[in-house]
Amino acid sequence: MTRAKIEFRNVGLRYFSPSGETEALRDISFSIAPGEFVAIVGQSGCGKSTLLSLLCGLIAPTSGEILIDGVAVTGPSPAVGLMLQQDSLFEWRSILDNVVLGAEIRGADMAAARNRAEALLNRYGLGEFVRHMPDQLSGGMRQRAALARTMCLEPDILLLDEPFSALDFQTRLSIADEIGEIIRREGKTAILVTHDIPEAIAMADRVIVLSRRPGRVKSQHEIAFPSAGADRPGTLVARESEEFPHLFKTIWEELDVHVE
Repeated sequence: MTRAKIEFRNVGLRYFSPSGETEALRDISFSIAPGEFVAIVGQSGCGKSTLLSLLCGLIAPTSGEILIDGVAVTGPSPAVGLMLQQDSLFEWRSILDNVVLGAEIRGADMAAARNRAEALLNRYGLGEFVRHMPDQLSGGMRQRAALARTMCLEPDILLLDEPFSALDFQTRLSIADEIGEIIRREGKTAILVTHDIPEAIAMADRVIVLSRRPGRVKSQHEIAFPSAGADRPGTLVARESEEFPHLFKTIWEELDVHVE
């Protein structure tokens, strides 16, 4: 039996402030297999992004534990890469210099990092733009550059926190398809946090629905598209599949977004 890549075991989190105590997460338990792509959806304030912060080791749970490859998370790990809502490219650095920034901060071998960065940019369709500045790229190209920056550090696990929310709808569909394909091709274990149910269904192998705060695992949905054939379809094809409307309706009803 293959060991889980990621495990959340009865994880809870409480915030304390002068005004009182807030329970953000309660008894969160789930596991993710190596190479699996999981999406987490839920209403604002339910703790979706907080789960990523816990997995990154940026904050510690109040109760329970989180494991990567069977080892408890006690702080930030080079095995985990994070891609945020904004691309956060430095406007005064070239695209290549942005992509190697993490390696530079870590004091890594910069010649090797630059070779790796150039290979990634070529693979992601940005080979002609390595010397360009960020303001010379479109929003989708900037997000591909941000992904290359994260991948340049060679993480085993990729965390995506609303990474397409700043893009217009058409670009969002296209870049989600591209990045989903890249993640699967490179065999990364990935977690996507999103408010967008169609995006979650189209990209993920499994969708986890969190309840209102305190966030709890309300349901989990395996995502499959047998009508599209044996292979996992791209995100655009997945949205057009026979299974898509039922999956959307089921997860929408789990969210209770229409109930005050």
